[in-house]
Amino acid sequence: MNIYIGNMSFDTTEDQLRQSFEGFGEVSTVKIITDRDSGQPRGFAFVEMSQKSEAIAAISGLNGQELNGRELSVNEAKPRTDSGNRGGGGGYRKSY
Repeated sequence: MNIYIGNMSFDTTEDQLRQSFEGFGEVSTVKIITDRDSGQPRGFAFVEMSQKSEAIAAISGLNGQELNGRELSVNEAKPRTDSGNRGGGGGYRKSY
């Protein structure tokens, strides 16, 4: 199960996140999202846990908890949706 972690301190490391989540079960991956141009953290991350029950326990246990001076927002990650509006007229073609 993929978990979204928001409102993170820019000082939080992948190791710190892994340690926090491993208290609830096996962590498959940890990925702190960084700015494409500067490489600086953007304040959110994704953690993947193999067991759904452990992931739910981690969400419940860590949501609202403080890490590096920030109160984390921890939720189930939702799949990205493609709005179809990435420039170029919003996906509509004018016919004559």
